[in-house]
Amino acid sequence: MSVLIKGGRVIDPASRTDQVMDVLVEGDRIVRIAPGIGQQANRVIDARGWWVVPGVIDMHTHLRQPGQEHKETIATGTRAAAAGGVTAVACMPNTQPPIDDASVVEHVQAVARREGVVGVRVIGALTKGRQGKELAEMGEMAEAGAVAFSDDGDTVADASLMRSALQYAADLGRPVIVHALDPCLARGGVMREGPVSLRLGLPGIPAEAESIVVARDIALAAATGAHLHVAHVSTARSVELIRQAKQAGVRVTAEVTPHHLFLTEEALEGYDASAKVSPPLGTEEDRQALRQALADGIIDAVASDHAPHAPEEKEVELDQAPFGAVGLETLVALTLGALTHQGVLTPMQAVRALSLAPARILGLEGGVLAEGARADITLFDPAQEWTVEPARFRSRGRNSPFAGWKVQGRPVGTVVGGRIAMLAGTIDDG
Repeated sequence: MSVLIKGGRVIDPASRTDQVMDVLVEGDRIVRIAPGIGQQANRVIDARGWWVVPGVIDMHTHLRQPGQEHKETIATGTRAAAAGGVTAVACMPNTQPPIDDASVVEHVQAVARREGVVGVRVIGALTKGRQGKELAEMGEMAEAGAVAFSDDGDTVADASLMRSALQYAADLGRPVIVHALDPCLARGGVMREGPVSLRLGLPGIPAEAESIVVARDIALAAATGAHLHVAHVSTARSVELIRQAKQAGVRVTAEVTPHHLFLTEEALEGYDASAKVSPPLGTEEDRQALRQALADGIIDAVASDHAPHAPEEKEVELDQAPFGAVGLETLVALTLGALTHQGVLTPMQAVRALSLAPARILGLEGGVLAEGARADITLFDPAQEWTVEPARFRSRGRNSPFAGWKVQGRPVGTVVGGRIAMLAGTIDDG
């Protein structure tokens, strides 16, 4: 099978390429990138006016399988990814049972090969049962294919255990992804603590609940030489701690979500449970600090933290609703579209944050457009205007805080290993 993508704007951060060219794919590889390729192909895609970029890697998703298939499945989640222009996802281990041993890693990978339409990489749990008491079998999970380790959804409160986890992960050559939220400070909280939470009469989570853990884990990473990745950064103080750590040579990377880049605590004014996320939405000062840090490269990547829930789980009193928002089908549009149209990022910076940076953080093949590289490609129309309609999502989750938003820029094609997984909104189930 050969695919020829004609006349698109090829943007590749690895080579600093930004030029109108053709891309020829044969099998699962890119074989040629050049203007005016005249070679015949099985499929020809007219990409004039579109961006042709390295396949987007969403490094923070919750596919919910095994055990929570009423929220999402690998089949539905990967179709949501393809629809959103994402060619690979890394799934978090807070499933039931948790992904805390090699057998569950292998199970998820087997289901993904059988039922998925984009690549699935597995993140293993740091501790057994995600209980924060005893290290999981990280070595066996790494051998089975786990690309990183995390107890995402919870912080490892025991600093000694976290230090051991970082040391072990360093030996394995895998990053540790931290969900930075002190459980004692966050306990019972619904949203960011401050004037808005007081006005709404909702229990708050102080900003320090995040920055205290970030500071601790940066210190432990410096002591162990491990690669620490801070998930879903949400506060200005955390940004400053990460900035200082990078300047000091600590091996730390970080990600931010679109909802923290576009929304603030005021999104909860209407008691909309779709805006109840963890860590909670912050202040306008936080939002601006996150945007600047992303532009400066202090925050490396943008990830969705796709967290689907069944509608009945979110349609309850706010303090009873679970944390989390869906994001696979809005990640690319908001990052390549809204952030570039608003002048927050250049197209090159936006592509890097979605493709090259996640690939490098997780040690994955991908994130580049080059001859000989795997043919994972996202096609994006920066001019297309559309409205976010959760009822039309491929995901089982409808809990999007961006419902009703009008967005300029939309993914129009997803090529995974040379196979067209999505084109013009139509999913190829293989």
